[in-house]
Amino acid sequence: MAEFFASGHAVDVVLAVLMLEFLWLALRQKRALEALLMLLPAALILLGLRAALTGAAWYWVAIPLTLAFPAHLADLARRMRR
Repeated sequence: MAEFFASGHAVDVVLAVLMLEFLWLALRQKRALEALLMLLPAALILLGLRAALTGAAWYWVAIPLTLAFPAHLADLARRMRR
C-alpha cells in the first residue's frame, strides 16, 4: 500500500473519479464551464500532491498549487454573481 501512495497512483485514482464527476455534472446539467470551475482547483491541488509524492522538483509542486488559487477565486466570483 505504501508503494501505491508513493508512486502517485492513489492520486491518479482520485483524479479519475474527479474526471468522472466532471463528465457527469457537465452532461447532466449541461453546464460544463460551471463544473470545470468547481472542480479545477481540486484537480490542481491533486496534481501538486502527486508531484510531491513522486519527488518531483519543487516548482512542479508549486505551479499547480499557485494556479489553484485563481481558479478558486474564479469559481467564487461565479457563485457570487448568482
